[in-house]
Amino acid sequence: MTTALSRNWEHAVVTGGAGFVGSHLCAALLGAGAAVTCVDDFSSGRPENISPLLEQPGFTLVQADVAEGLRIKRPPDLVLHFASPESPADYQRLPLHTLETGSTGTRNALDLAHSSGARFVLASASGVYGDPRQNPQDERYWGNVNPVGPRSCHDEAKRFGEALTTAHADARGTDTCIVRLFTTYGPRMRGHDGRAVPTFVRQALAGDPLTVTGDGRQTRSLCYVDDTVRGILAAAAHGMRGPVNIGNPTEITMLDLARLVVELAESSSEIRHIDRPVDDPAVCCPDITLARDKLGWDPQVRAEEGLRRTIAWFREAPTEE
Repeated sequence: MTTALSRNWEHAVVTGGAGFVGSHLCAALLGAGAAVTCVDDFSSGRPENISPLLEQPGFTLVQADVAEGLRIKRPPDLVLHFASPESPADYQRLPLHTLETGSTGTRNALDLAHSSGARFVLASASGVYGDPRQNPQDERYWGNVNPVGPRSCHDEAKRFGEALTTAHADARGTDTCIVRLFTTYGPRMRGHDGRAVPTFVRQALAGDPLTVTGDGRQTRSLCYVDDTVRGILAAAAHGMRGPVNIGNPTEITMLDLARLVVELAESSSEIRHIDRPVDDPAVCCPDITLARDKLGWDPQVRAEEGLRRTIAWFREAPTEE
């Protein structure tokens, strides 16, 4: 069975490498002995996410917008395209940039992989399923996406990126893989990025009310970042094209998540209900049969443990400005 460490990469390019998931990928690849070039324009990524890596042998930082081109001196054998604003606060602040990164940026990353003979992995997302009418969602489901709604810049960028990756593989023979990530959480998230886990943790630690949207019965499936990274690298090492879901199939309602964060943070915060965003998915749960069968991958970190680690990190993290 192929595992994440069964293929030794010599040089990996990680676009969006200073972002939340991207920075964890950079660290994991360096730890496995690969040289890593991190490409980021810091529109949503943070320098502090990669500051511990800057002095490590084999790590190179290139500050650039992938939509404006990728000029990498050393040909890679792996390209991980993770550049994209992922949080609602970011992609709604940067809608055009999000679409350009998902289109022109994806094409530039694909061209780099093709010219170098490298393996290419596209970071897609559960957003391609929109507000799904099928639960759990397997890779054959085409989704229910509003192309002109407030989430469309992100969801359609991911869908276009998948189409472009597929076309590049078919037309040019590029070695590609698509991973669809579901609700990843953990250290290095930003407390004000608009996603549920960092928002609830920040509020609980400050003693503020936890703002649950709507009645809180909508569900998410939380995958701790270490598990997500293992799944991504397993898909990279495997020859599969995908798409393949990488996520935790255990659902939790937003109201239950808020209550759990309050308990684990030993907080006195109350829960306050606010308006639910337009097009907010009612359910979000991956069917990971394909990842289990083909990659031998399964998430290992339970929500309680992952949230404890995340809360502990937020207690020590510098306050956001």
